[in-house]
Amino acid sequence: MKAHGPLRGVKVVEFVGLGPAPFCAMLLSDLGADVIRIDRPGAGGGGAAEVLARGRRSVGVNLKSAEGVETCLTLLEQADILLEGYRPGVMERLGLGPDIVLARNARLVYGRMTGWGQYGPLAHAAGHDLNYIALTGALDSIGPKSHPVPPLNVVGDFGGGSLYLALGVLAALTHARQTGEGQVVDAAIVDGTVSLLGAVHQLSALGLWSGERGENLLDGGAPFYGCYECSDGKFVSIGPLEPEFYQLLFEKLGIGDQPVTANPYDPTCWPELRALLERTFKTRSRAEWTQTLEGTDCCFAPVLSIEEARDHPHLKARGSFEEVDGVPQSAPAPRFSRTPGKIQGPAPRPGADSRDVLADWGFDAQKIEALMSSGAVSTPGRGPA
Repeated sequence: MKAHGPLRGVKVVEFVGLGPAPFCAMLLSDLGADVIRIDRPGAGGGGAAEVLARGRRSVGVNLKSAEGVETCLTLLEQADILLEGYRPGVMERLGLGPDIVLARNARLVYGRMTGWGQYGPLAHAAGHDLNYIALTGALDSIGPKSHPVPPLNVVGDFGGGSLYLALGVLAALTHARQTGEGQVVDAAIVDGTVSLLGAVHQLSALGLWSGERGENLLDGGAPFYGCYECSDGKFVSIGPLEPEFYQLLFEKLGIGDQPVTANPYDPTCWPELRALLERTFKTRSRAEWTQTLEGTDCCFAPVLSIEEARDHPHLKARGSFEEVDGVPQSAPAPRFSRTPGKIQGPAPRPGADSRDVLADWGFDAQKIEALMSSGAVSTPGRGPA
């Protein structure tokens, strides 16, 4: 595979895992990094449907073997970034902890992805996205008054996790290239999620955020920032926060002359205004409202399904989706004017690239055959000896 993008030439070693760390590795690969994934011998999988694993090459390594661990250490001597998403202490028990690895490669950026972080009272407890965002206050702020609503796992795993890990390892890589000093990046989902809530903390400090869910400007409390059902049972979204935008929306909805629209920032008017908007939007279908409102300054968009989004003219014009072996998926983001990213290929079968990677990274043919024969390194379908 031929790399494209601003990270071309950056070497990343990823230890196979789930969720946030693989998504971070996908982002780095999309932007041109050479990502080598360390897989378990004999593991299955691979193919375009495994979107988060796209764009890598895979080496099957038996990490219970001293030769397998030494193979990883030799690869890491040449790497710029390591990514792992295990519980605290797992890499240390494997003999691949930061002290050992950084002693072999002082310039390495050692990226660690966890939910709770590398230390703290909960560091060794199991958890998932929902638990992490619950602890930070994010979950309590999402949903109707009656109960919090899980916002998929984009807020914690991928927003507070993967993106902060990517930011952290690239910032540390800049430092390493300037100084020769590598370091550990402790990317905890709880930390990233707290950071994502910065604007809410600001509103709270200014006295502009209620402690009650569903009573604020951006959490569905304001009737002019939310979603409404149409006559066909489908939904649209509106968000005209500025006076000139909500006045335009009310005019296009044909309700600009209603007294309740005169002061939409007054929370005492919100129940009546919400009822008016509910009645109004139910008079037409989503398609009809889209024809009337889309592309204007009403701050409007139809609420589309994942499948519908792929066919929307704006996202098609942007090239926001691509297909790999017939599987629709996200295109690389963000966009670069000189060094555009590119999907480097579908997810590999675990161990599919063992021989090629070892050869490319400096192992001689005799050493490769010895590692294969001992079972320290494997190819697809072949477990440890």
